[in-house]
Amino acid sequence: MKRRTIFASLLALALTAGYAAPALALDDLRIIAPAKPGGGWDQTARSLSEVMASLGAKGGTVENVPGAGGAVGLAQLVDQEKGNGNVMMVNGLVMLGALLTNKSAVTLDMTTPIARLTGEYEVIVVPAASELKTAADLVAKLKADPGAVAFGGGSAGGTDHILAGLIAKAAGADVSKLNYVPFSGGGEALAAVMGGHVVAGISGYGEWAGQIKSGELRALAISAPERQPGIDIPTLKEQGVDVELANWRAIVAPPGLDDGQTKALREAVDAAVKSDAWKKILTEKNWTDLYLPGDDFGKLVAAENVRTTEILKGIGLVQ
Repeated sequence: MKRRTIFASLLALALTAGYAAPALALDDLRIIAPAKPGGGWDQTARSLSEVMASLGAKGGTVENVPGAGGAVGLAQLVDQEKGNGNVMMVNGLVMLGALLTNKSAVTLDMTTPIARLTGEYEVIVVPAASELKTAADLVAKLKADPGAVAFGGGSAGGTDHILAGLIAKAAGADVSKLNYVPFSGGGEALAAVMGGHVVAGISGYGEWAGQIKSGELRALAISAPERQPGIDIPTLKEQGVDVELANWRAIVAPPGLDDGQTKALREAVDAAVKSDAWKKILTEKNWTDLYLPGDDFGKLVAAENVRTTEILKGIGLVQ
Protein backbone atom coordinates (compact mmCIF):
# COMPACT_ATOMS: atom_id res chain seq x y z
CA MET A 1 0.00 0.00 0.00
CA LYS A 2 1.42 3.34 -0.97
CA ARG A 3 2.00 5.48 2.11
CA ARG A 4 0.71 9.00 2.09
CA THR A 5 3.27 11.59 3.06
CA ILE A 6 2.58 13.53 6.22
CA PHE A 7 2.38 16.75 4.28
CA ALA A 8 -0.21 15.46 1.85
CA SER A 9 -2.30 14.16 4.74
CA LEU A 10 -2.21 17.47 6.55
CA LEU A 11 -3.00 19.38 3.39
CA ALA A 12 -6.00 17.20 2.61
CA LEU A 13 -7.24 17.59 6.15
CA ALA A 14 -6.85 21.35 6.01
CA LEU A 15 -8.82 21.58 2.77
CA THR A 16 -11.72 19.51 4.09
CA ALA A 17 -11.81 21.02 7.57
CA GLY A 18 -11.07 24.60 6.57
CA TYR A 19 -8.60 24.87 9.45
CA ALA A 20 -11.54 24.66 11.83
CA ALA A 21 -9.59 22.55 14.32
CA PRO A 22 -6.00 21.36 14.43
CA ALA A 23 -5.74 17.65 13.72
CA LEU A 24 -2.93 15.35 12.67
CA ALA A 25 -2.81 12.49 10.21
CA LEU A 26 0.60 10.96 10.77
CA ASP A 27 0.80 7.44 9.38
CA ASP A 28 3.01 5.68 11.92
CA LEU A 29 4.43 8.11 14.46
CA ARG A 30 7.36 7.07 16.65
CA ILE A 31 9.11 9.23 19.21
CA ILE A 32 12.50 8.16 20.50
CA ALA A 33 13.32 8.92 24.14
CA PRO A 34 17.12 8.50 24.36
CA ALA A 35 16.95 7.52 28.03
CA LYS A 36 15.40 4.97 30.38
CA PRO A 37 11.65 5.19 31.19
CA GLY A 38 10.59 7.64 33.87
CA GLY A 39 13.03 10.51 33.36
CA GLY A 40 12.44 13.94 31.89
CA TRP A 41 13.07 12.99 28.26
CA ASP A 42 10.81 9.95 28.57
CA GLN A 43 8.03 12.01 30.16
CA THR A 44 8.35 14.62 27.42
CA ALA A 45 8.19 11.99 24.68
CA ARG A 46 5.13 10.28 26.20
CA SER A 47 3.34 13.55 26.85
CA LEU A 48 3.90 14.80 23.30
CA SER A 49 2.90 11.42 21.86
CA GLU A 50 -0.29 11.45 23.94
CA VAL A 51 -1.27 14.92 22.75
CA MET A 52 -0.48 14.16 19.10
CA ALA A 53 -2.54 10.97 19.32
CA SER A 54 -5.47 12.97 20.70
CA LEU A 55 -5.25 15.15 17.60
CA GLY A 56 -5.35 12.20 15.23
CA ALA A 57 -1.77 10.96 14.84
CA LYS A 58 -1.50 7.21 14.22
CA GLY A 59 0.96 4.99 16.06
CA GLY A 60 2.21 7.14 18.88
CA THR A 61 4.90 4.67 19.90
CA VAL A 62 7.59 5.81 22.36
CA GLU A 63 10.86 3.94 21.98
CA ASN A 64 13.41 4.13 24.82
CA VAL A 65 17.00 3.99 23.58
CA PRO A 66 19.19 4.81 26.62
CA GLY A 67 22.94 5.15 26.75
CA ALA A 68 25.82 7.65 26.86
CA GLY A 69 23.70 10.65 27.79
CA GLY A 70 21.53 10.30 24.69
CA ALA A 71 24.34 9.58 22.22
CA VAL A 72 23.09 6.03 21.53
CA GLY A 73 19.60 7.23 20.64
CA LEU A 74 20.97 10.07 18.55
CA ALA A 75 23.19 7.68 16.61
CA GLN A 76 20.14 5.54 15.85
CA LEU A 77 18.19 8.56 14.64
CA VAL A 78 21.02 9.81 12.41
CA ASP A 79 22.28 6.49 11.06
CA GLN A 80 19.13 4.35 10.81
CA GLU A 81 16.25 6.78 10.34
CA LYS A 82 17.60 9.09 7.64
CA GLY A 83 14.76 10.37 5.45
CA ASN A 84 12.02 8.93 7.69
CA GLY A 85 9.34 11.57 8.15
CA ASN A 86 7.42 9.63 10.80
CA VAL A 87 9.99 9.56 13.59
CA MET A 88 11.28 12.22 15.98
CA MET A 89 13.53 12.24 19.05
CA VAL A 90 13.43 14.16 22.31
CA ASN A 91 16.66 15.83 23.39
CA GLY A 92 17.90 18.67 25.55
CA LEU A 93 20.75 20.89 26.70
CA VAL A 94 22.16 18.02 28.78
CA MET A 95 22.78 16.09 25.57
CA LEU A 96 25.19 18.72 24.24
CA GLY A 97 27.56 18.20 27.15
CA ALA A 98 27.16 14.42 27.03
CA LEU A 99 28.01 14.29 23.33
CA LEU A 100 31.17 16.31 23.93
CA THR A 101 32.37 14.37 26.95
CA ASN A 102 31.61 11.04 25.24
CA LYS A 103 33.39 12.20 22.06
CA SER A 104 30.31 11.24 20.07
CA ALA A 105 30.65 10.82 16.32
CA VAL A 106 27.11 12.17 15.87
CA THR A 107 25.93 15.62 16.92
CA LEU A 108 22.60 17.41 17.20
CA ASP A 109 23.41 19.63 14.22
CA MET A 110 23.17 16.50 12.04
CA THR A 111 19.43 16.31 12.75
CA THR A 112 16.47 18.29 11.41
CA PRO A 113 15.45 20.85 14.06
CA ILE A 114 11.75 20.81 14.87
CA ALA A 115 11.25 22.81 18.09
CA ARG A 116 12.35 23.55 21.62
CA LEU A 117 9.41 22.60 23.84
CA THR A 118 9.94 23.25 27.53
CA GLY A 119 12.62 24.10 30.05
CA GLU A 120 13.51 24.65 33.66
CA TYR A 121 15.67 27.40 35.08
CA GLU A 122 18.44 26.60 37.51
CA VAL A 123 18.64 27.89 41.08
CA ILE A 124 21.79 28.39 43.16
CA VAL A 125 21.26 27.66 46.86
CA VAL A 126 23.27 27.69 50.08
CA PRO A 127 22.43 26.52 53.61
CA ALA A 128 20.42 29.03 55.63
CA ALA A 129 23.41 29.61 57.94
CA SER A 130 25.81 30.36 55.05
CA GLU A 131 27.78 33.60 55.05
CA LEU A 132 26.76 34.02 51.40
CA LYS A 133 23.64 36.19 51.18
CA THR A 134 23.59 37.21 47.51
CA ALA A 135 25.01 36.27 44.13
CA ALA A 136 27.46 39.16 44.59
CA ASP A 137 28.83 37.42 47.70
CA LEU A 138 29.28 34.22 45.70
CA VAL A 139 31.07 36.08 42.90
CA ALA A 140 33.43 37.77 45.37
CA LYS A 141 34.33 34.41 46.90
CA LEU A 142 34.92 32.91 43.45
CA LYS A 143 37.19 35.78 42.47
CA ALA A 144 39.25 35.41 45.63
CA ASP A 145 39.70 31.64 45.31
CA PRO A 146 37.57 29.64 42.84
CA GLY A 147 38.79 26.37 44.31
CA ALA A 148 37.37 27.32 47.72
CA VAL A 149 33.81 27.38 46.35
CA ALA A 150 32.65 23.78 46.03
CA PHE A 151 29.51 23.55 43.91
CA GLY A 152 27.30 20.47 44.19
CA GLY A 153 25.01 19.35 41.41
CA GLY A 154 24.22 16.68 38.85
CA SER A 155 26.51 14.74 36.55
CA ALA A 156 29.86 16.08 35.36
CA GLY A 157 29.38 18.04 32.15
CA GLY A 158 25.64 18.41 32.74
CA THR A 159 23.55 21.56 32.99
CA ASP A 160 24.43 22.23 36.64
CA HIS A 161 28.14 21.92 35.90
CA ILE A 162 27.83 24.17 32.85
CA LEU A 163 26.08 26.86 34.90
CA ALA A 164 28.77 26.74 37.59
CA GLY A 165 31.36 27.29 34.87
CA LEU A 166 29.41 30.15 33.31
CA ILE A 167 29.09 31.88 36.69
CA ALA A 168 32.81 31.49 37.36
CA LYS A 169 33.63 32.88 33.92
CA ALA A 170 31.28 35.85 34.38
CA ALA A 171 32.92 36.50 37.75
CA GLY A 172 36.32 36.71 36.09
CA ALA A 173 37.56 33.65 38.00
CA ASP A 174 39.88 30.97 36.61
CA VAL A 175 37.40 28.42 35.23
CA SER A 176 40.08 25.71 35.14
CA LYS A 177 40.13 25.82 38.95
CA LEU A 178 36.37 25.35 39.29
CA ASN A 179 35.52 23.05 42.19
CA TYR A 180 32.49 20.98 41.19
CA VAL A 181 31.24 17.86 42.98
CA PRO A 182 28.86 15.73 40.85
CA PHE A 183 26.11 13.66 42.47
CA SER A 184 24.06 10.88 40.91
CA GLY A 185 20.75 12.10 42.30
CA GLY A 186 19.00 15.15 43.69
CA GLY A 187 18.75 13.59 47.15
CA GLU A 188 22.52 13.20 47.41
CA ALA A 189 23.11 16.77 46.27
CA LEU A 190 20.54 18.07 48.75
CA ALA A 191 22.18 16.17 51.61
CA ALA A 192 25.59 17.56 50.64
CA VAL A 193 24.33 21.15 50.64
CA MET A 194 22.34 20.77 53.86
CA GLY A 195 25.30 19.09 55.54
CA GLY A 196 27.74 21.80 54.51
CA HIS A 197 29.84 19.40 52.43
CA VAL A 198 29.67 21.84 49.51
CA VAL A 199 29.43 25.62 49.57
CA ALA A 200 26.53 25.92 47.13
CA GLY A 201 24.15 23.69 45.21
CA ILE A 202 22.85 24.04 41.66
CA SER A 203 19.76 22.34 40.26
CA GLY A 204 16.32 23.02 38.87
CA TYR A 205 14.01 24.97 41.18
CA GLY A 206 11.85 21.91 41.80
CA GLU A 207 14.72 20.07 43.51
CA TRP A 208 15.12 22.78 46.15
CA ALA A 209 11.61 24.26 46.40
CA GLY A 210 10.55 22.56 49.63
CA GLN A 211 13.71 23.50 51.53
CA ILE A 212 13.68 27.05 50.17
CA LYS A 213 10.09 27.52 51.35
CA SER A 214 10.87 26.01 54.76
CA GLY A 215 13.85 28.32 55.21
CA GLU A 216 16.43 25.52 55.38
CA LEU A 217 18.05 26.72 52.17
CA ARG A 218 18.66 30.24 50.89
CA ALA A 219 18.24 30.81 47.17
CA LEU A 220 20.90 33.20 45.91
CA ALA A 221 19.73 33.44 42.31
CA ILE A 222 17.82 31.89 39.44
CA SER A 223 19.27 31.56 35.93
CA ALA A 224 16.18 32.95 34.18
CA PRO A 225 16.21 36.09 32.01
CA GLU A 226 13.66 37.67 34.36
CA ARG A 227 11.94 36.85 37.64
CA GLN A 228 9.56 33.93 37.35
CA PRO A 229 5.90 34.05 38.43
CA GLY A 230 5.40 32.54 41.86
CA ILE A 231 9.15 32.21 42.50
CA ASP A 232 10.54 35.04 44.64
CA ILE A 233 14.19 34.62 43.66
CA PRO A 234 16.30 37.34 42.02
CA THR A 235 17.96 36.53 38.70
CA LEU A 236 21.70 36.35 38.22
CA LYS A 237 21.47 39.17 35.70
CA GLU A 238 19.75 41.61 38.02
CA GLN A 239 22.57 41.00 40.50
CA GLY A 240 25.24 41.89 37.96
CA VAL A 241 26.12 38.35 36.81
CA ASP A 242 25.56 38.30 33.05
CA VAL A 243 24.43 34.68 32.78
CA GLU A 244 21.15 33.00 31.92
CA LEU A 245 20.55 29.34 31.28
CA ALA A 246 17.54 27.11 30.75
CA ASN A 247 17.69 23.33 30.97
CA TRP A 248 15.58 22.97 27.83
CA ARG A 249 13.97 19.94 26.22
CA ALA A 250 13.27 19.76 22.52
CA ILE A 251 12.26 17.56 19.60
CA VAL A 252 14.23 16.86 16.43
CA ALA A 253 13.78 14.67 13.34
CA PRO A 254 16.23 12.60 11.31
CA PRO A 255 18.50 14.09 8.65
CA GLY A 256 17.63 13.77 4.97
CA LEU A 257 14.02 14.97 5.11
CA ASP A 258 12.65 16.86 2.14
CA ASP A 259 11.05 20.27 2.56
CA GLY A 260 7.55 18.80 2.65
CA GLN A 261 8.38 16.32 5.40
CA THR A 262 10.12 18.98 7.49
CA LYS A 263 7.25 21.44 7.08
CA ALA A 264 4.68 18.81 7.97
CA LEU A 265 6.44 17.71 11.17
CA ARG A 266 6.94 21.29 12.30
CA GLU A 267 3.28 22.07 11.67
CA ALA A 268 2.21 18.90 13.49
CA VAL A 269 4.26 19.75 16.58
CA ASP A 270 3.07 23.36 16.40
CA ALA A 271 -0.55 22.17 16.49
CA ALA A 272 0.21 19.91 19.45
CA VAL A 273 1.95 22.53 21.62
CA LYS A 274 -0.80 25.06 20.97
CA SER A 275 -3.52 22.63 22.04
CA ASP A 276 -5.37 22.77 25.34
CA ALA A 277 -4.20 19.23 26.08
CA TRP A 278 -0.54 20.29 25.96
CA LYS A 279 -1.21 23.38 28.07
CA LYS A 280 -2.84 21.15 30.67
CA ILE A 281 0.24 18.93 30.78
CA LEU A 282 2.51 21.96 31.24
CA THR A 283 0.43 23.00 34.25
CA GLU A 284 0.23 19.53 35.77
CA LYS A 285 3.97 18.87 35.45
CA ASN A 286 5.01 22.43 36.26
CA TRP A 287 6.97 22.67 33.00
CA THR A 288 7.92 26.11 31.69
CA ASP A 289 6.75 26.74 28.13
CA LEU A 290 9.84 27.68 26.09
CA TYR A 291 8.43 26.87 22.66
CA LEU A 292 10.82 27.91 19.90
CA PRO A 293 10.07 26.39 16.50
CA GLY A 294 11.97 25.52 13.37
CA ASP A 295 15.09 27.31 12.21
CA ASP A 296 15.14 29.56 15.27
CA PHE A 297 15.55 26.45 17.40
CA GLY A 298 18.31 25.28 15.05
CA LYS A 299 20.17 28.56 15.63
CA LEU A 300 19.76 28.14 19.40
CA VAL A 301 21.32 24.66 19.27
CA ALA A 302 24.30 26.02 17.33
CA ALA A 303 24.82 28.85 19.83
CA GLU A 304 24.38 26.58 22.86
CA ASN A 305 26.86 24.10 21.41
CA VAL A 306 29.49 26.83 21.04
CA ARG A 307 28.91 28.05 24.60
CA THR A 308 28.89 24.55 26.08
CA THR A 309 32.06 23.54 24.22
CA GLU A 310 33.88 26.65 25.41
CA ILE A 311 32.92 26.15 29.04
CA LEU A 312 33.67 22.42 29.14
CA LYS A 313 37.06 23.05 27.52
CA GLY A 314 37.77 25.71 30.13
CA ILE A 315 36.80 23.31 32.92
CA GLY A 316 39.00 20.64 31.39
CA LEU A 317 36.35 18.03 30.59
CA VAL A 318 36.76 18.46 26.84
CA GLN A 319 40.00 18.72 24.88
